[in-house]
Amino acid sequence: MFEEGQLYSPVTVGADGSVEVHLGADHPGLNDPAYLARRGEIAAAALAWEPGTPVPLIGYTAEENEVWRIAGAELAPKHQRHAHSEYLRGKAALGLPADRVPQLAMVTEHLFPLTGWSYAAAPGLVPLREFYGALGERVFHSTQYLRHPSQPLYTPEPDVIHEVIGHANQLASPRFARLTEAAGAATRRLETDAAVKAVADVFWFSMEFGVIWEEGILKAYGAGILSSFGEMDAYSHMEIRPLDLHQMATIPYDITTYQSVLFAAENLDQLEDVVGGFFDTVDDVSAHRLLGEHAHA
Repeated sequence: MFEEGQLYSPVTVGADGSVEVHLGADHPGLNDPAYLARRGEIAAAALAWEPGTPVPLIGYTAEENEVWRIAGAELAPKHQRHAHSEYLRGKAALGLPADRVPQLAMVTEHLFPLTGWSYAAAPGLVPLREFYGALGERVFHSTQYLRHPSQPLYTPEPDVIHEVIGHANQLASPRFARLTEAAGAATRRLETDAAVKAVADVFWFSMEFGVIWEEGILKAYGAGILSSFGEMDAYSHMEIRPLDLHQMATIPYDITTYQSVLFAAENLDQLEDVVGGFFDTVDDVSAHRLLGEHAHA
């Protein structure tokens, strides 16, 4: 279980209207004034954006485009080795540029004809109910900033590389897109925060850090794994458990390190039956029953 606030650097607006992003102590850009200013500028564009209007265009610099290019070039061969074929089909269908950061409007333009999804701009953290509620409407709230150029293969927080290479390629698969939409629809009918949290934690161990057996080989489909250069090398060496909704909704985990426990579906059909079935049917009573088992374990 995690607190979603851990996932992002807080964004604040000063009395003078200035926007500041507060990076964590371990962030590579913490002591880089130019990077901090750029992060504030990109966050301000998202804060000023109003839904229903065009998503803000970011004038990405040559350095930012190079970070995207390096990350994409290093992730691509690992995708061929480690990604489930359903993700690879989505990635091929989406066909985003490899040499520059795609604007969120471009992501929507490519994605919407495939699965009906669109991308919206977020300055950073989106409250849990708002983020998942939007998923139920096939809208993905995405950051637009890039990780620090000194470490193009590492980020302590979700950036546009994670949001697009990880999630947009996943959402280009009709089957993965439906699972994601179902998680969002579930949160819209849940009243208690604990039940919403249970859905978010099952989502974490599936759509973010899920693995699946394919022809006897453990493959990744989770966006958190497939957007991480290091995690793709590490995931198969972790403790691999079969799908278990009770464990997925209740075991503690640390978002700042590689996931030590992963849950593997036997195949895509089982993933849809177990995880998709949970998202489709969960209500407050069944969610609390699931969590209540943990309290008595």
